Amino acid sequence: MMGIKENFKRGTLEMLILHLLKGEEMYGYQLTQEIGKRSNGTFRITEGSMYPTLYRLLDKELIAVGRRRTRVYYHIEPKGLEYLDKLEKEYELTSAGIDAIMSYVPEDEE
Repeated sequence: MMGIKENFKRGTLEMLILHLLKGEEMYGYQLTQEIGKRSNGTFRITEGSMYPTLYRLLDKELIAVGRRRTRVYYHIEPKGLEYLDKLEKEYELTSAGIDAIMSYVPEDEE
């Protein structure tokens, strides 16, 4: 059984990959490097966890592959753009809910 942390990380990684591919085609290693760079090192994704996620996105037909020389580049499909939009909205709602809970101050403590 997958725990909350693993589910959260899986969904987050899918969202981050789709977001990056929305901007440009990238290959797997490039995605890992870009996630690390853009997160200022907060997210360090190994290729071992990147590729299963890419294969899952391919299976769902959210992304597709193209070849340039010896590298396999991934790009987002229209179905992936729709899924990304849903993930981003869900992320915003979840973040707002977490922020509300974490910053809540009962009236008697003000």
